[in-house]
Amino acid sequence: QPVYRTRDRRLVGVEVLLRWQHPHLGAIPPSVFIQVAEQSGLIEQLGPKVLRAACLEARRWESVPGGEHLFVSVNVSPRQLRSGDLSDVVAASLLESGLPASRLHIELTETAVIGDEMLAASLLDKLHRNGVKVWLDDFGTGFSGLSHLRQVPVDGVKIDRSFVADLLRDPDDLALTSAIISMAHSIGITVVAEGVETEGQYEVLRERGCDLGQGYWLGPPLTAAECDALLA
Repeated sequence: QPVYRTRDRRLVGVEVLLRWQHPHLGAIPPSVFIQVAEQSGLIEQLGPKVLRAACLEARRWESVPGGEHLFVSVNVSPRQLRSGDLSDVVAASLLESGLPASRLHIELTETAVIGDEMLAASLLDKLHRNGVKVWLDDFGTGFSGLSHLRQVPVDGVKIDRSFVADLLRDPDDLALTSAIISMAHSIGITVVAEGVETEGQYEVLRERGCDLGQGYWLGPPLTAAECDALLA
């Protein structure tokens, strides 16, 4: 799914979204198969394959004018984080693909770091030293979201879509979103809004200074071929 800079709606990167088209059962939503993969341990085989494919795809964009500056963000599961070899897997994917580390963003949910922030901080520090950026996904839904930014080194936070959905109707969601943007900027962290579905939501986020946005109003999820066409 394309990610745009809010101030001028310029395409700056994409988030990789995993989909499964089963030959007999049809489209199986990630809310079903990701949970099974996580519980069974298959995510430890699936995750590195997704990361490798994403890096190789992003490397191909360099043949398109402007494509060499686009980032690709990849979600990492709590189980992958706990395995302890995440930095090695990332390094191997970057080496094989030739993708500059600065163009790879790793996304972790708040729940992935809750309970073992020391381990998370150590692993993310290794990623940072290699030049990879780290974003905290679904921000604002955890019990102690703000405290994580003091313990875990991240480059960006993604405001959960549940806040964005009611920006125009719920004063509390608007206030919380505005506070997250202000707080993150005060410590030099990029803010991304997920689930931007209307022009009104986009305008409010832009006025509040949100850096980046993604959602169906800005651009729906695309296949690799459709993404190539968008870049062209």
